[in-house]
Amino acid sequence: MAAGLRILIASPLGHVISAPLKTAFEGSTISVATTDDEFTAMISGTVRYDVVAADLIWNKPEMEWNFDGLDVIDRLRQADRAAPVLLATQGHSLENDHLEEARLRPEVFGVAPKADGLSAIMDGLRSAALGRRLPDPLPVAPKRAPMYELFADRRGQTAARMAGAIAAGRVSDNATLADVAKVSPSTANKVTSHYLGPMIQQRGEHDDRLPLTQGAVYRWCGLHARYLTSWCRRNGHADVL
Repeated sequence: MAAGLRILIASPLGHVISAPLKTAFEGSTISVATTDDEFTAMISGTVRYDVVAADLIWNKPEMEWNFDGLDVIDRLRQADRAAPVLLATQGHSLENDHLEEARLRPEVFGVAPKADGLSAIMDGLRSAALGRRLPDPLPVAPKRAPMYELFADRRGQTAARMAGAIAAGRVSDNATLADVAKVSPSTANKVTSHYLGPMIQQRGEHDDRLPLTQGAVYRWCGLHARYLTSWCRRNGHADVL
């Protein structure tokens, strides 16, 4: 079954697992991309991969804020090299926002926790190569609305721009928020009451017994900074970062 497969591993530690994968998938071609540029080069040619395994969060200081598994999915689509994607996770809470989007992306065929060992990744690759999806990474639908959906419409994109600017540390007040996010002063003044505040409440991330202040909104952006910067980077709003 595995003979002749073209498998791409997108991970800073991809070469560590490439040797055992070559043994497990005898007769297959295992390619490894350890950087953003390597990945782009590998999908820019004529080769189409049968399955791609990618780290959800790239655990490398110079990359974890600039490239992730969701970038991998988007780059494959942009290059017209769509393939089933298996995401490898570390298992910590900072991945939750990314997973909320991943579970809604049709390219994602499964999630393999690294703590489950290399065998879990191998099994996931086999299933994805055969067109079989693994169980939902979040088998019980989350109570909170995914930011991926909340940012979909025009108001959501405006909210995301302001959230990204705050998350990037470029904002100190409504005046700088309007300047960095390129929104009107009146829009920036409504960041708590009309834009991010309602989203935070919709996601159930605020105690309604307490006032929802601008400080609370800024703290929320800090807690979700990795995903907010990722979303802005991947959706044409990198200028706010």
